[in-house]
Amino acid sequence: MASVSASCLSFQPLLFHSNKTSLVAGRTSSNMVSGNWAKNGFPSLKASRFRISCAAKPETVDKVCDIVRKQLALAPEIKLSPESKFSELGADSLDTVEIVMELEQEFEISVEEESSQNITTVQEAADLIEKLVEKKA
Repeated sequence: MASVSASCLSFQPLLFHSNKTSLVAGRTSSNMVSGNWAKNGFPSLKASRFRISCAAKPETVDKVCDIVRKQLALAPEIKLSPESKFSELGADSLDTVEIVMELEQEFEISVEEESSQNITTVQEAADLIEKLVEKKA
């Protein structure tokens, strides 16, 4: 009869949040401290920078909603939100292509075909637009 036993011990970096945060142009940056185990067996701390990109500006989301409403001929009583999925609004792949073309024209950007296939919600479209407009500037 044979017996097998194993042990596994794993340590993950620890993150401690500092109270210092700043908000600049829609982006939040925060000081973080990460903890690792030093060679001597005691935890060591080192500061690092952590950035979070916020969602698209409300006016961009509103413009995208207007374009989606127009392209899909949605009734005014249908509520659109950043989480609204094109497919749930009745859009097929051709409708989505037409929405992307209208967004390109409105915002004077060019959306790669690969990127356009990943757009399924109003928020995803607005985020991509802001990214492309920022890259263009």
